[in-house]
Amino acid sequence: MAGTRPTVRRRRLAAKLVEFRERAEKTPQDAAERIGCHRTKINKIENARLGISLGELRDLLRFYGVDDPDVVEDMISLAQRSREAGWVQRVGLARPSFTDFIDYEQTAGYIRSYESNLIAGLLQTADYARAVLSASPSTLGHEEVEALVESRIKRQELLERTDPPRLCVIETEAALRLQVGGREAMLRQLAHLEAVAGHPSVELQVIPDRAGAHAGLHGSFVLFSFPNPTYSDVVCVEHRTGTLYMETPEEAAEYTLIFDSLRSIALSPGDSLELIAQVRQDLEDQ
Repeated sequence: MAGTRPTVRRRRLAAKLVEFRERAEKTPQDAAERIGCHRTKINKIENARLGISLGELRDLLRFYGVDDPDVVEDMISLAQRSREAGWVQRVGLARPSFTDFIDYEQTAGYIRSYESNLIAGLLQTADYARAVLSASPSTLGHEEVEALVESRIKRQELLERTDPPRLCVIETEAALRLQVGGREAMLRQLAHLEAVAGHPSVELQVIPDRAGAHAGLHGSFVLFSFPNPTYSDVVCVEHRTGTLYMETPEEAAEYTLIFDSLRSIALSPGDSLELIAQVRQDLEDQ
């Protein structure tokens, strides 16, 4: 039943507890003895099937040697709001690396990404990413921009894992023709798209301009699905001041329908590759 699915916050809390326990070289039995419970309770907590009291959480964090006040506060916040489905992560309150989004990216088994104006983050070159981040009217300094670029490129290493997620990306022809970073940077970006399109776990499609009105006109989104069937899909929609995360079955179903609709009007992967090559040639001829 949908109501029994663990929320994204509870999954994140569980994953961090496992990470901290293993880093401290403690066993589930050690943790159980620490808070005076049966090992099965620890197993359920670490599998996001059971919540944890704030007292038990604080005790386990001390036991695991987690004493950074910011980390403890983040864990407490996750526990307090672990029953809530969906939330808005505001940029002003988030770490620059967008930890939550990266966690979903790294643990998903299937990633569906639709981009209406830009190249998807997992397919961007460093020069392209730098130009996008530098174009923001916010007060990001040079070092902050470079840190974000480095983080974005680092994220792409998941495609080189022995068990990479399946990545399906839908771009628009307009995104291909927008000269982000200038002519030379865009030529390198288009060449990179051609190269990554040959990756066995990547499927890249392009919606041509001639397609006209379509279901993606309201904006970009990413849909994450996870190997564990008890984990609900997560829809991520980035907006000007943060990222909206949606995880109810109804929301996931709506965005799945939108993505499938976009796939149906997009060019096939082979024809999309030909269009990318044509756009690159057009740019070279300018």
